[in-house]
Amino acid sequence: MSTPARRPTRARGTRRPAPAGPDAVDSRGTELELEVGPVAHGGHCVARHEGRVVFVRHALPGERVVARVTEGAEGASFWRADAVRVLAADADRVEPPCPVAGPGLCGGCDFQHATPARQRTLKATVVSEQFRRLAGLDVDVTVEEAPLPGADGDGLRWRTRTQFAVDAEGRTGLRAHRSHQVVPLQDCPISTEAVVGSGVLGARFGNVGTVEVAAGSDGAAPLVVVEPLPGTHAHVPKLPDASVAVRTPEGLHRVSGRTWVGERVTVRVGEQERQHAFRVGGAGFWQVHPAAPRLLGEAVLAALAPQPGEHALDLYSGVGLFTALLADAVGADGTVLAVEGEERAVRDARRSLHEHPQVELWAGAVEEALTDDELAGRRTDLVVLDPPRSGAGRAVVDGIAALAPRAVAYVACDPAALARDTKFLSGHGYRLDGLRAFDLFPMTHHVECVARFVR
Repeated sequence: MSTPARRPTRARGTRRPAPAGPDAVDSRGTELELEVGPVAHGGHCVARHEGRVVFVRHALPGERVVARVTEGAEGASFWRADAVRVLAADADRVEPPCPVAGPGLCGGCDFQHATPARQRTLKATVVSEQFRRLAGLDVDVTVEEAPLPGADGDGLRWRTRTQFAVDAEGRTGLRAHRSHQVVPLQDCPISTEAVVGSGVLGARFGNVGTVEVAAGSDGAAPLVVVEPLPGTHAHVPKLPDASVAVRTPEGLHRVSGRTWVGERVTVRVGEQERQHAFRVGGAGFWQVHPAAPRLLGEAVLAALAPQPGEHALDLYSGVGLFTALLADAVGADGTVLAVEGEERAVRDARRSLHEHPQVELWAGAVEEALTDDELAGRRTDLVVLDPPRSGAGRAVVDGIAALAPRAVAYVACDPAALARDTKFLSGHGYRLDGLRAFDLFPMTHHVECVARFVR
C-alpha cells in the first residue's frame, strides 16, 4: 500500500455570507424582531427580514424573538443572528443548564435552550430535510435516545473526549461560536466527570494552543494531550489525576502515565453478549458518547446481518471497533479487511485484534485502497464505512460499488454528507433500505446515522 495518510479530521467548513461590496454598511449589532421559522442544518433556525434570510441561533421554530445580527452587511445574501430576547416562547424552551450557553458566549452547544426530547425532534427534521433536498428521498426517521447508566436523560455528562482551547493568559475553555475568542471554563456540563476531574479546567498552560482530554471506559486516569503553539516549548502544569503527553510534529511525547486510553465494549448479538477491549493511542478517534460503540456496533450488525464464511470490508476502520464485531460474525472461515489512514490507529488495532487471524489491516488512504488490484480481485460480501464528517465522496462510493457487496452499512456524523453519498450510491443501483439515527451528541446539532444500502 501507499504511504499511510493521516485520517481526515471530523470537521466541516462554515459558510459565510456572500460579500456585499466595499461600501456596504456593516449590520452587526442591529436588532430585529423576527418570527422564527424551521430548524436548519447547523444548529440554527431560519427567519426572514424584509425578504432576507436570517439564520438565528438560540431560538426555536415558531417563537417570536429579538435577534441581534452577528454577521452580515447591507446587500449580503443572508445574515446570522443570536436571539437575545424571547417575546413569545415555545413550550419546549428551558433555561440552559450551562451559564455560558448563550448569545456571544461558548459555542460548544447549540440546543441547551430546548428539552432533550425536542432536540431529538429538531434533529430528525434536519435529517429528513437533508435527504429530501440532497438525495430526493422522503425518509421518516426518529432520533433515538442514547441512555447513560444512572443518568436521568438530561443530556449532560456524556462527552468522554473534549478538546479545549487555550487563551493568551493560559486559561482553558471553548471558543465562542464562529470566533477565535476563548471563553474560559471551570466546568463543561456535557463533559464527563472524568474529563472535568482531569484538572485541565482552571489550570494555567503556557505556549499551548489546545488541550485535549480523553477518558477511556476502562476506569484508568484520563489522558491529557497538549499541543504547543508552533515553534514553542509548552509549559504544562502538574496534573496528578491524569496521564499527560505532548503532541509535536514529530509525534506524541510522554510526560507522565501512559499515552493511550483503554476502551471496553459489550455488544449484544442475538441472545449472546460479546466483549472487546481496544487501545486508542493519544487522543485518537473513538466515539465520544459512552453508549455509542454499543449502539452503533449493534446497528451495523443488524444492517449487514453478516453470516459465517462471508467476506467483509471495513473502511475508515480506526482502531477496529466494527472490524472486531464483523470478525466474530463471519468466523474463522470468513475474512475482514480493515483500511485506515492513520498509522497509529492501525498499530493500535493490530494490538487489539491479534487474536483474530481472519482480520487483515491495511494502512493507507481509503481512496487508494479501493483502486488496489488485490482488493479488486477479492470477493466482498459486506462493506461498512465510517468516514469523516465530510463523508465518503464520489470516488469512494464508486470504488465500493465496483466491489458489488450485497449490503453496505454507512455510519455518518453529518446527514448532509450521507444524503449526498446516498444519491451517489443510488446511481450504482443501491437503494436506501433502512435508516437509524442516534442522539449521540446531546445539546449540540450533531446526530449520528446508520444507513443500510442493498442492491
